[in-house]
Amino acid sequence: GALSYLYPPVEPFDQRFLDTGDGHRLYVEQCGNPRGVPVIVLHGGPGGGCSPMMRRFFDPRHYRIVLFDQRGCGRSQPHASVEANTTWHLVADIERIRAALGIDAWILFGGSWGATLALVYAISHPDRVRHMALRGVFLMTQAELDWFYAGGAGQFFPEAWARLSGAVPEAERGDLIAAYHRRLFSGDMGEEVAFARIWAGWENMLASIDTPGVGGEGPGGYARAFARLENHYFVRKGFLERDGWILDEARRIAHLPATIVQGRYDMVCPPAAAWRLAQRLPRADLRLVPLAGHALSEPGIGIELVRAMDGI
Repeated sequence: GALSYLYPPVEPFDQRFLDTGDGHRLYVEQCGNPRGVPVIVLHGGPGGGCSPMMRRFFDPRHYRIVLFDQRGCGRSQPHASVEANTTWHLVADIERIRAALGIDAWILFGGSWGATLALVYAISHPDRVRHMALRGVFLMTQAELDWFYAGGAGQFFPEAWARLSGAVPEAERGDLIAAYHRRLFSGDMGEEVAFARIWAGWENMLASIDTPGVGGEGPGGYARAFARLENHYFVRKGFLERDGWILDEARRIAHLPATIVQGRYDMVCPPAAAWRLAQRLPRADLRLVPLAGHALSEPGIGIELVRAMDGI
């Protein structure tokens, strides 16, 4: 079928919850070969959660595949919570998982926000990283946020942009992230879900190159967690100490091998970020995929990711 380029589905050999000690319980699973090369999958969003499809980019005979739902999303608890939920909490969680599983160093596999998190973790713990496999690079800069939430991408999707921006009063449209923040954290569940669906629909519509042109309606609970967490992180610029922090600190990981898979027509995370990152990483292999957008489900992206992982 359409996903024939992926490895066959595998079931986890280990599923557990890890207590973080500050109110969160993280869902963690392992599949593949318990004695294989360890790889951790970092999902997007923030707030996206893991799916069984994410296990299928790796040869299960070769890899020990670790997936977890980041704080507040997926099967981790409490759901949609932004308390004690920052980039630095997530970096500490990755270290907590690594120690709990007895892994010395591993491959980081992350796309979109997962690529951001992989980079921040690698910069913080370069000795724990064997390789980085990154997709749809997002560097958490103001320019990237402006592209997506201040009208850049809206030039290509005017009808979807009208829905996103038109949901708030005209006086608030100069800062959509702040306008949505007020509504996603209003305390009114109906309002939070309604605005979460619009927020998530905007991103979903732009993720794939063959988008039908109308955003689909996902489950309200998923949309609320996704939108609240994403917005919480974006309002605070990813909790990084300054704009451009990742590129500034990339010298700390210049020795690490990296494979960067980027859709040429990625409307969510335009290719300029991946190109800039590759310039800072001498051992990076940048693979620009023609006729591909942002989504992990894009065939061109998936084929290239499988090829990359088969070659590590």
